[in-house]
Amino acid sequence: MPAFTITILVQTQSAAQSLKKVLELKMPKKADDDMPGTRGASVTWHPIQKKYYAVFAGNIDYPLAVFDDKAKRISDDDLTAMIDSRGLWYDPVAKLITGNAYKDYGWFTYKLDSKGLPTDIEILTLEMAQPDDQSVGAYNPAGERVLFVSHSQVYMYDTDGELQDSLMIHWNRKKADGPADDEDAGESPEDYNSTTVVYTGIKGAELGFLNITNKQIELYDIKTGYLTKKLSLPETATPEATFNFSYANGMYWLFNMDLRKWVGYK
Repeated sequence: MPAFTITILVQTQSAAQSLKKVLELKMPKKADDDMPGTRGASVTWHPIQKKYYAVFAGNIDYPLAVFDDKAKRISDDDLTAMIDSRGLWYDPVAKLITGNAYKDYGWFTYKLDSKGLPTDIEILTLEMAQPDDQSVGAYNPAGERVLFVSHSQVYMYDTDGELQDSLMIHWNRKKADGPADDEDAGESPEDYNSTTVVYTGIKGAELGFLNITNKQIELYDIKTGYLTKKLSLPETATPEATFNFSYANGMYWLFNMDLRKWVGYK
């Protein structure tokens, strides 16, 4: 009787890439100071100034801080957000730090002095140019679009604040999996940070979301909305369900509310 050999192929999912801490931005003030701020809104990088800009969410008098490329803070303790900030991004055309604020407070730019320190703001729009009150904007320079996540969709606005397009996110599903049977664009997944999408510029993995349950960052294709890569965070990382997540200068940033510092991972 002839012998048969049965070969069973087991397909395994590749392990997530591990991120490591590479930089820390210590925000000014202590938790018991006057108007200290609690939740980190955003971090951005000015490639010409070679500086990081980080701000709290929640009040115009909460701290705004500027750091050099070695993470040394160069701004004074009394520098404030000047507006109820949410997202911050670098505008490569205007060469300015731009952002969006709470609700219909609009979009703005910071006016910088010769040292790269903000001295004032200029309001660009005085209307709701985002899907939700608390939306944190991220900029896609390739498409000249400002991106926001709301529930299970990413909304894309042009630089004039006009909505141009939206994309359904297929949470934790690859293109080969196809959409889930119960997908609903109006529902927010419980496992993810609900206010913040980041733009990485990585082809096929442009959109980043923070999975707070699995302590990982997931990257999705901006054309399809499907998962393409997972990045695992260290055990010491502090993922939060709202705010406290950003991307700047090739690093993923999480804000540690207890230690009051942004931690950059790569």
